[in-house]
Amino acid sequence: MACLLDRSCRWPGVLSEELAAVRCDLEDFAAEMFEPFARADQRRWGGVYLRGLLLDGGRKSVEPMAARLGEDGNRQALAHFVTSSPWDAAHVRARLAWRMQPVIKPTALVIDDTGFLKDGDASACVTRQYTGTAGKVTNCQAGVSLHLASNGASAAVNWRLFLPGSWDPASPKADPVKVARRDKCAIPAQVGHVEKWQLALDMIDETRSWGIEVPQVIADGGYGDTAAFRLGLETRGLDYVVGISTTTTAQPEDARPSTPTYPGRGRRPVPAYPESAQRVKDLVIAAGKSSARPVQWREGSRPGSGRSGFKRMYSRFVALRIRPAGREIRKATATAELPVRWLLAEWPADQDEPVQFWLSNLPETTPLPVLVRTAKLRWRIESDYREMKQALGLAHFEGRTWPGWHHHVTLVSVAHAFCTLQRLSRSPKETASA
Repeated sequence: MACLLDRSCRWPGVLSEELAAVRCDLEDFAAEMFEPFARADQRRWGGVYLRGLLLDGGRKSVEPMAARLGEDGNRQALAHFVTSSPWDAAHVRARLAWRMQPVIKPTALVIDDTGFLKDGDASACVTRQYTGTAGKVTNCQAGVSLHLASNGASAAVNWRLFLPGSWDPASPKADPVKVARRDKCAIPAQVGHVEKWQLALDMIDETRSWGIEVPQVIADGGYGDTAAFRLGLETRGLDYVVGISTTTTAQPEDARPSTPTYPGRGRRPVPAYPESAQRVKDLVIAAGKSSARPVQWREGSRPGSGRSGFKRMYSRFVALRIRPAGREIRKATATAELPVRWLLAEWPADQDEPVQFWLSNLPETTPLPVLVRTAKLRWRIESDYREMKQALGLAHFEGRTWPGWHHHVTLVSVAHAFCTLQRLSRSPKETASA
């Protein structure tokens, strides 16, 4: 039998005979994940829904799944289970995290968000907004997710549906038409607009409350550019490597604040940096291309010259010690001196300027290869999104409710985790590296 997850990367699901070969494993896994359900019928339809997600077929919404499930293909029962049955998705996600942590042995929590494109405007939290899924502003939902990740595997174990200001009656951006749809979409009254970076911190707090302690966080510039997010991680005692934009400003490490001479009248001057903060891109360019060092962070999936016969993932990087600037950083700093952090920049040999930037609070003694490999571990979340969308119907939910969305993405995460477990059980080498 082909490895489930490997096949999932190429086709929309697995064939019936392949799923039959692991049916007992799937039933045991489903029983473990759905043990918190209060009723036997909920546990039954949870298992059926998982099989529907895993079976071969181009669309993983309720109606086509029911058609493929044979005698278990009760469309009404499946729709009720995912859309309105009163089970708590957080309980399932907690069990999923407990199950996957010892297998994955995560070295980081990876945060990101993904778009769910919609034609209409009736689904919960749909609005016109930017999503990297389409690469533009379009009509969609946005979901923020948290993944346990190591070099060998990863799993999505927490989700939040982003509620735009237009859906929040307390927001100055409230849209009366969208606000009026909240009841039909079963959006809880206490749910308001919260920025994605705050949703990410909330998920980290919840995941840690389950007993999952992973002291390192990775995110892209959508989160790393927000100083409040970085400060939130530091307040929680977490290390991070996060993407930032070229316009993020900082002082060089050797910069020191000074106190201007007191003229004898008015308020006494306070210590300040004599020079304006510089863009991180300018700091790296000033260091020069000659300061870039080659680093290989992993081997890819395509044939190449790597040790195992695959293409080497390789580039050149500059690492500098800098002092991130900005009003929020200054307010949060007890002394006049801004704290020192790592600035990592990728500067390929064939480029005239650096192309990507990260900020990190890892220790000063951290070697360059560790910085690079940590930053580049974010590829795992992109791989998870691709597999869950192409193979398991992550974006195929056609219901319109808030609970239904959270139920569906949780069940897709469970199906993805099952595929990951099957893959690792057939690849001892990957299991050991995880």
